[in-house]
Amino acid sequence: MGAGELSGRDVLTRSVKGQMRRVALGSALGCVHQLGEALVPVLIGVVIDQAVAGQDAGRLALWLGVLALMYVTLSWSFRLGAKAGERGAEEAAHTLRLAIVDRVLDARGGAEDGRLPGELANVATEDAKRVGAVNMALMSGIWALAGVTVSAVALLLISVTLGLIVLLGTPVLLWLGHLLSKPLERRSEAEQDRAAHASGVAADLVAGLRVLKGLGAQQAAVERYRRTSRISLAATLRSARAESWQTGLVLALTGGFIALIALVGGRLALNGSLTLGQLVSAVGLALFLLGPLETFAWVNAELAQGRASAARVAEVLAAGPAVVDGDDPVTEPVRGELRLRGVRLGGLDGVDLDLRAGRLTGIAVTDPAGAEALLRCLGRETDPESGSVELDGVPLTRLDPTGLRAAVLVAAHDAALFEGSLAENVTPEEESASEEADLRTEHAMAAARADEVAESLPYGTATGVGEGGRSLSGGQRQRVLLARALRAGSPVLVVHDPTTAVDTVTEARIAEGLREYRQGSTTIVVTNSPALLAVTDHVILLDAGRVGAEGTHADLVRTDATYRTAVLA
Repeated sequence: MGAGELSGRDVLTRSVKGQMRRVALGSALGCVHQLGEALVPVLIGVVIDQAVAGQDAGRLALWLGVLALMYVTLSWSFRLGAKAGERGAEEAAHTLRLAIVDRVLDARGGAEDGRLPGELANVATEDAKRVGAVNMALMSGIWALAGVTVSAVALLLISVTLGLIVLLGTPVLLWLGHLLSKPLERRSEAEQDRAAHASGVAADLVAGLRVLKGLGAQQAAVERYRRTSRISLAATLRSARAESWQTGLVLALTGGFIALIALVGGRLALNGSLTLGQLVSAVGLALFLLGPLETFAWVNAELAQGRASAARVAEVLAAGPAVVDGDDPVTEPVRGELRLRGVRLGGLDGVDLDLRAGRLTGIAVTDPAGAEALLRCLGRETDPESGSVELDGVPLTRLDPTGLRAAVLVAAHDAALFEGSLAENVTPEEESASEEADLRTEHAMAAARADEVAESLPYGTATGVGEGGRSLSGGQRQRVLLARALRAGSPVLVVHDPTTAVDTVTEARIAEGLREYRQGSTTIVVTNSPALLAVTDHVILLDAGRVGAEGTHADLVRTDATYRTAVLA
């Protein structure tokens, strides 16, 4: 089955099949527990008829011993069965989380389209948890069915009338419970959608908090989140009301059903069809049935929410890739020659570019949309609407995206730092500690002037930077991000506005460090910074989505008015 054909039902089926052994074990142990629970009132009736009524102390001791053994058995079977079920639910949720994360991190992209990061996080946590819980619900449903079946058989042996009431009434109750769960399923899906959107908005606002403060837009951001939160709250309340109505109605139906069993049993005892012990057993079985029937109501609610969450998970897992999945490996060694022919995408309007290997090329733009579109093409986040992009003469669409991104690193100016030390954010995790690796890190940090950042921190490169680098200033974060990009050592490096938050003196020093560090390697700097463009070998101006001029920075400043306006204004 193709990813695009994945449905919520498929997600649920795979989740249960993956934990079939645990579900089967938990169900078997649970059935033993339910068998014991159902036989307790039967044994009490036997004790009354054979020991208490006959005043036989020996039989009383024997049956009390049997009851004690029954309680030990049902207690341990419940513990072990519940453990297996909970383990299955957690394992299923964890497996599903890994699948969602794997899809989100897929080099072909596409899963994040139209979704905020917080929404994806909500799907990977809450929705995955609800789908995993279906395993526990399924197991509990089997327990309850076993309890009802044993009770019905026991009641048939005591009284055919009582047994038939249970056998005929239980399917009706289950059908009514299923019908009552439909509104809950719809409202649960809406609730999860709204909650995920609220989480996404919250994450988005927190990530841009410094910018919002700088613009004085805190109040507008608060109002935006307040509106989103209220909509989410309304959806949650509707879902809670649907769940309470469903639970209340099912419990009312269940209570009426139990009362009917007790009423019929009492009338049979009055006309002599049942002994005192059989009446006690019948009433005890009727009361015991409350547990399984309430479990059915809970199972219906869990399945309704699980189906809604499974549909949301399926949407993420089945999301189509943003780019075509090529099969060809990147040819080694990578020369690093990039060529664009007739590329149209976003702000690009039929761009033709030849970016020579081993050269430091600057690209200035008059429209930021052109820069964003160019970066998406070079990083293969999106394929052009028309035209082609080639690496060393091979179209990017033919190359494996993972191998391509190892060869061509596009370092966005708004990339994120991770929780951990400054050194951990710069040095690739897969590299083992060595003197050579430490030396490369030191050179990369010096080139980006991130070594000055380390000197200003209390524990140097061992200092934690906080999630998203929140303990650093904007300029410090940019220098660390550039150091990380340089340290990666990709054959082709594309950096976008790496110095917008640093002062002019530091920017000039970073420009010289970048040129020296990447000497002989293909490097593309997408920026309008005069300091960075001044150290490049060649500059290309993109004007209105097309190549407007080419040359050195000095020549273009002297001869091209549009370039002067874009770079020096």
